[in-house]
Amino acid sequence: MKIIKIFLLFVIILTSCKKNDGVINFTFLQLNDVYEIAPIQGGAFGGMARVETVHKDLLKENKNTMLFMAGDFLNPSLIGTLKVGGERVKGKQMVEVMNAMNFDLVAFGNHEFDVSKDDLQKRLNESNFPWISANVKLKTKDTVSSFYKERKGQQQPVNKTFVKEFTDADGTKIKIGFISVCIPSTPKDHVEYGSMFAEAKASYADLKDRVDLVFGLTHVKLANDKKIAKLLPNLPLIMGGHEHENSINFVGNVQISKADANAKTVFVHRISYDKKTKKTLVTSELKEINIAIKEDEKVAAIVTKWQDVLNTKLKDIIKNPAEVVYTANVPLDGRDAAIRSRQTNLGSVITKAMSFGFNNNVDAALVNGGSIRIDDQLSDAITAVDIFRVLPYGGAVLKVDITGRLLKRVLQYGKLAKGTGAYLQRYNATVVDKAWYIKGKSLNEAKTYTVAFSDYLLKGFDIPFLSDKSAGVLKIYKPSEKELSADIRKVVIAYLKLETKKRAN
Repeated sequence: MKIIKIFLLFVIILTSCKKNDGVINFTFLQLNDVYEIAPIQGGAFGGMARVETVHKDLLKENKNTMLFMAGDFLNPSLIGTLKVGGERVKGKQMVEVMNAMNFDLVAFGNHEFDVSKDDLQKRLNESNFPWISANVKLKTKDTVSSFYKERKGQQQPVNKTFVKEFTDADGTKIKIGFISVCIPSTPKDHVEYGSMFAEAKASYADLKDRVDLVFGLTHVKLANDKKIAKLLPNLPLIMGGHEHENSINFVGNVQISKADANAKTVFVHRISYDKKTKKTLVTSELKEINIAIKEDEKVAAIVTKWQDVLNTKLKDIIKNPAEVVYTANVPLDGRDAAIRSRQTNLGSVITKAMSFGFNNNVDAALVNGGSIRIDDQLSDAITAVDIFRVLPYGGAVLKVDITGRLLKRVLQYGKLAKGTGAYLQRYNATVVDKAWYIKGKSLNEAKTYTVAFSDYLLKGFDIPFLSDKSAGVLKIYKPSEKELSADIRKVVIAYLKLETKKRAN
């Protein structure tokens, strides 16, 4: 009996002293470009509470799991436009949800700089997760320094790089580093953008001798990610954002991955590293976040709290915010890059609806691309809430009598404003070889036209020579509160309902 006990003890000691094999496995869960905390498309896809269930399952599978956001989450969102306690939300709901999910690392995206300097500082201070960026800096009149979190009067700078250490069950240890850069597409007085490529290269040089592996967490165009991959061929993986459709690309041995926006999908990267051979194996799974995934209760409670606030506000404007008003068999493109540079099908829907709001008794309709804030595509079931997400600031549609001479200047300015919020989405206004046509006929500068404008365009912000006081603006009809055109969102919803009825017949 004594011999058996000694033998068992010997086995236990041997088992507990399992030799370090030099191989370690870890997992990355990647999200990018998430603006909505709740499920989208009638509840079919997305939802941060569902993502958290996936996150917890991965942690059970492997404790060495990290959760990432590759930029763009504070803005735009419909909730972010609301006032709660006298203050605009401006991404507060997203930070609260992400704190509950215990994000491990986030990158700045260009939309983080849509919010004001003060609001961004509040969100940084509220966040419990680390941020990273090598090329965005806080600029004042006198200095350029790192963005920071303020805690108990102390400033904690956002670092250029981030290092994480993993240990597995047999004692294998590894240090991994992360670099990050952001596309300089949102110019602000308080932001200085350094070179994406020079800063990525410098960050890698700083990390490479201090860690076993370096990964990228970026928010730049795919073409820029590919340039970074060429500069840094030893990166096993770049987790990227900015584009809104899932993709995997390779430049040499560097994998570049981007998930779908609004957590329609996430990437699960299972990574194995052999310390002896220095070889890295990345196995990536694109996972759809859908109704089959149960919601995490803790995160769902936070989401519900914010959705209740949203629904309460929306019901003051529209009776049934969750109503499906249209089914888009072809996605309606409201992405910033598209809506601010070319005529899109979503732009056509909005401007046709503006004309519909006046019983099509106008010659044309115009809306500035910057009023369309969803930065995403709408597909399948589209709800009234989705239309509010597209046009969160609302505003009236105005019927304006305008001289052909001024209208031509407006159209030309909107065309030349390609890439900015002043670019015009149009209905019944086309250009061929620099010649403008209204309803298929050459624009006559001596004629008076009746045009449906979004009210923002008559404020002189996007187009400086166009306002309600412009000499070429002859008459403005502003609808009363009871009229459909008093709110551009109501007009679009009513128009889509009509199109749905036409389909049914």
